Parts: sequence; structure tokens; C-alpha cells
Amino acid sequence: MRFDYHMHFEYGEYDETWAEGFFIAAKSHGLDEIGISEHTHTFPEFEQLYYDDLILDSSPVGKFQRGWLKTNKFKHTLKDYFEFVARLKKNHAVKIGIEVCNFRDQAAVKKILDAWDFDYRIGSVHFLWGWGYDASKLIDEWPRRDLEKIYDEYAAQVELLAASGNYDILGHPFNIRLFKFFPAFDATPYLERVAAALKKSQMAIDVNTGTLYRYPVKEISPYADFMKVAAAYGLPVTINSDAHQPEDCGKFYEEAVEYVRGFGYKKILRFDKREREFVELT
Repeated sequence: MRFDYHMHFEYGEYDETWAEGFFIAAKSHGLDEIGISEHTHTFPEFEQLYYDDLILDSSPVGKFQRGWLKTNKFKHTLKDYFEFVARLKKNHAVKIGIEVCNFRDQAAVKKILDAWDFDYRIGSVHFLWGWGYDASKLIDEWPRRDLEKIYDEYAAQVELLAASGNYDILGHPFNIRLFKFFPAFDATPYLERVAAALKKSQMAIDVNTGTLYRYPVKEISPYADFMKVAAAYGLPVTINSDAHQPEDCGKFYEEAVEYVRGFGYKKILRFDKREREFVELT
């Protein structure tokens, strides 16, 4: 069985005609079902958490992020989302998930999430010290930072997500490589911290092709060094495209299958109402 659980409708509306493109692309890759995982910045229920956590001062980072929060954000409620996916389910095999940022107040996140019946929850590290490190407009911030401190903070943020018990999957692990700032130091201790935290919380990893086609690094996340550690720790995987446009659903799925097989994986995780099922990798 084939499925892709990481994609977003944020560049379109909750319109069935536009959404149909995701299912057309899924069919071209032989996918049996897809899962939508809207970003939390879609929903006003999470708005205050962004204002609490992000740098929003007069610095270049703060100015950019203030504008980012005002652009195409917080436009649908969670009720809107569930109602739209329910309409899609009448004609398609589709799961409902969510991708949640690494907010500091995980108790507040839990209160919001627990009110809704998600099939799976992805937790992703999108901020480091309040800096949205994956924004191309903020790439000049990277050389100002100590890369080993970035790895340390990334690991600490994964530990926060994992310890909360709020999540089933870690989104795009170690995509701190996305702009090709590679460590000259031994990153193994940080890889193992992340793997140990995920193992303890029984979280899977999102093998994500988005970093292959959307970012300069042009590699599948997580990169090979972490995949070796993940396999050694017995961490389960999902395979996903991180599609933000309909035509990208399932993109490079076949390549990702071969990638994970190279690390000894024979099964992937399927979710339903947050219950896990291992299925054969095909």
C-alpha cells in the first residue's frame, strides 16, 4: 500500500476543484490514499502562539516575520478544515492530519489538538530561538549563527516536541541542512539525541522529499547519516512529499521508497485515528 501524509492546501482555498489536483497526482504515483496536514498557521486557534514565540522586533528577522504573520495566515478555523476534509472523503481515500510548529507552550497546543479527532499529528521544528530558519528571505541570518549551537538547539526542540506526547511523526528531520550549511564537527551526538527522544515517545520520522525539490540542498530528509541512526534505533518511517501545490503530491515517492530500503526498511507506518499499522513497503 502507498500513501503520502504530508501536504498542504495553504496556497489554494478549501475548494474541491482545486483539491482534486492532489488526488490526480496521487493516482499517477500509485498512491492508495493521501493525508492532508495543514500548517498550524492556517488556523486562528494557534495565532497567539506564533505571536508569543517568534522574534517580532525591529531587526531584519523581526520585520520579516511580522509581515509573514500577516500574509495568507489564520484564514480557516479547525471546524472549516474538518468539514472540508469530510466533503473530500465522500469521493476519496483521505486522512486528516496537522503539522504543528515547535511552540514553547505545549500544554496550550495539547488543549487545542485534543479537541479534534486527527488521524495523525506531525510535530516540526520550524523555529530556532524564535527565528524561522527555513525562510529563504532570512538566509543571511545563517552565517551569523554558530552551526553547532544550531544543531544543539534543534535537538533540544525535538526533545521538547517528543516529551509533550502530542505527536505521532517528526516532520522533515534535520532540514536544518536545507540551505547547504553542513557541519564540520561530528554531529553524531545530536543525531542520537533526536533518535533517543523519538524512540522514547514512539514517534515515527517523516521521510520527506520536499527538501529534494523545494530547497537548495536537493536531498531527501532526513539525510543519510540520520537515517543510519534512525534505523539502528528502530524508528518507524512514513514517506511523504510535503506538497504545497497539487502537482507535487507523491513527488519522488518512488525514489524515497528505494532510499529507505537502502537502510533496511521493509515497512512503513499507516495511521487511522492515531492508531498505528505497519504495512509493507511497495
